[in-house]
Amino acid sequence: MSAELKEILQFSLVSLSSIFFIVDPLATIPAFLVMTSEDGEEKRRRAARQAAWTCFLVLTLFSLAGTLIFKLFGITLPAFKIAGGLILFLVAMDMLQARRSGTQEVTEERLEGASKDEVGVTPLGIPMLAGPGAISTVMVLVGQSRHWYQAALVFTAVAVTAVASYMILAGANRVGRFLGETGIRILMRLMGLVLTAIAVQFVLNGFVDLNVLPPRAEG
Repeated sequence: MSAELKEILQFSLVSLSSIFFIVDPLATIPAFLVMTSEDGEEKRRRAARQAAWTCFLVLTLFSLAGTLIFKLFGITLPAFKIAGGLILFLVAMDMLQARRSGTQEVTEERLEGASKDEVGVTPLGIPMLAGPGAISTVMVLVGQSRHWYQAALVFTAVAVTAVASYMILAGANRVGRFLGETGIRILMRLMGLVLTAIAVQFVLNGFVDLNVLPPRAEG
């Protein structure tokens, strides 16, 4: 396997896993079922579709505007890598305990959503799916892309995550019954473990860029 192909596969895996795990649509199932408990199947599908589109548009917008935001506020990419890694780490710690992070949803937002007729855009789309952790993740991934195809891989990962989120939420009843509460908690812990490693790597990359740590030796 060539070095370039290996780099593409590695970046693809990191992009998809980090974005999907931080969006974490599986953990949104309980809140989604509560918010749409009085809705028919068609309205639930519409809410799931709205949530997925909102997630896709918000993450894509911040991916495209990331460089502009960095320049506007005078933020360096290494600083954002470290900050993004710390946010991911906090979310991952909550996932390891099989609970949703406060950066993704809070009780007040969940209760407000239960009383709304339309919950797809908010709170489901943002901040439950496209929360601060997901936004900072896509900005870091696009910011550290050295080639155009790496940025394209990030956008592809966002699109795949949005489609997967729609499918999971649209079939929330079936997915919930199939996995059960225990299954969802196990998956959350596994995803949290991987996300912890990605978060630490983001922080380490930031320190390398600041010349605090030596560059990683190529394997």
